[in-house]
Amino acid sequence: MSENQLVFSPQGGSLEVAAYSPVFKCIAIAMLGAAGLWAFQMQQLAHPGPSGSAIASWLWLPWGLMAYTVWYVITGTTRLTDSAIEQSWMWTKRIELSNLAYAKLIRIRGLEWLIAPRFYTKNFSGKLFIFYASDLKMLEEFKRLELALAALRNPH
Repeated sequence: MSENQLVFSPQGGSLEVAAYSPVFKCIAIAMLGAAGLWAFQMQQLAHPGPSGSAIASWLWLPWGLMAYTVWYVITGTTRLTDSAIEQSWMWTKRIELSNLAYAKLIRIRGLEWLIAPRFYTKNFSGKLFIFYASDLKMLEEFKRLELALAALRNPH
């Protein structure tokens, strides 16, 4: 193994946690419900006929995209192993730890329940990956990983 190779293992083994907190999920659902109620009310005000149908589609198509996103907020998980970070989303986000060039945990302590903490990472090609985690143990592991990578990249 190379001297410049990151060696990291989560304490207690691999972790898999919800990407977003229960409160954040409830806020997303409430916003979706409010947008649905608004769209329904606007649809009721539309004139019958083809123009009313066009208005209704312009109301419900964005709501459908919002619902699709909320589904992934509700079901999304983040996984950390000794070889990679992965998050289920509309598409799976994954970065191998061996390809990790930069990592930074961004969070507002005490408000993690409202403002989703995120782990910014870049691979050696410069591609940005952002992972979300609602679990304090995962956030501690992300911080450990950030510090281990910083110590490896800046040994002085």
